[in-house]
Amino acid sequence: MAKELYTTQVAISGGRDGSARSDDGRLSVALAMPPAIGGSENGTNPEQLFAAGFGACFTSSLAFAAKGMGLAAGAVTVAATVTLTVDDVGAFGIKADLVANLPGLSDSDAERVIVEAKRICAYSNALKGNATVRIVRA
Repeated sequence: MAKELYTTQVAISGGRDGSARSDDGRLSVALAMPPAIGGSENGTNPEQLFAAGFGACFTSSLAFAAKGMGLAAGAVTVAATVTLTVDDVGAFGIKADLVANLPGLSDSDAERVIVEAKRICAYSNALKGNATVRIVRA
């Protein structure tokens, strides 16, 4: 059984054209459909929030994995691109592309760290079999 490490709660009203606020008040954002799908620029959207969350989690996973392997990865960064998709029967999905920058590592060490980060990252595990995810080295 998994040990629970942290729980948060966010209240959303109005869906994609509403607002989101965390129970501790640290997150409070206006939500808006992106202009590309008929919305406004009056707020952020779930795909941006997801990209930030996945990117942050994967960046930490890379640093954690490198440290666990005794490697000095340098200033690890990730560029996260998230795309909202729709299939032929109208089901929506997510496609995520991550570009990992591990400036202190050789190509072979970077690949080993990326593989381990994929294994331990909470977002990677949550998305397994549920989304298209591509992770490459910068």
